[in-house]
Amino acid sequence: MQALELADYRAAVARIYLTATDLSDFRARRDELFAYHPQSPIPSTGDFEGLSYFPPSEQFRAEVELRPAPGEIDIDTGGPDGVCHYDRVGILDTPWGELSLWWLAAYGGGLFLPVRDATCGPQSYGGGRYLTDTVKGTHGRGLEMVSRTRVLLDLNYLYNPSCAYDDQWLCPLAPPENRLTTAITAGELKYH
Repeated sequence: MQALELADYRAAVARIYLTATDLSDFRARRDELFAYHPQSPIPSTGDFEGLSYFPPSEQFRAEVELRPAPGEIDIDTGGPDGVCHYDRVGILDTPWGELSLWWLAAYGGGLFLPVRDATCGPQSYGGGRYLTDTVKGTHGRGLEMVSRTRVLLDLNYLYNPSCAYDDQWLCPLAPPENRLTTAITAGELKYH
């Protein structure tokens, strides 16, 4: 039963990412999913009033170059997933610093873009946030392929990994090459 609930949750996440009309609709639908779904990463205490976000900002939207840069990394989740192996798709030359875009090297694969910036700790989750993790259904909002070498980034869609809400979750966090010194005042804030 729990596996089917999790599959339903991931499908609901994908529907939000694929069908929300704009950022405001996206955030409202995400709050609703987190409030009511049995697989929500937020513990059910009945007092959930929604997630908090930085105000939307065009300053954190940019079309950027994706340049090839081979590489790989292993990230230990510290949990039953063990060590996750990622291959680098390339490096994104963003106005905020370079970021590596990763591909999960496992059955089905998926794009993964974790980011840790100067807001992590004081304003947003200390371990960093995700812009996309397509294994979890986060398609086409924060990261959109424009061409084979161009990517549209919208950091207003940065979100906390599940481990930011409850210690029962273990998440791969941003590797050193995805740690920015810039404060990205966009996307989701720290929970509580």
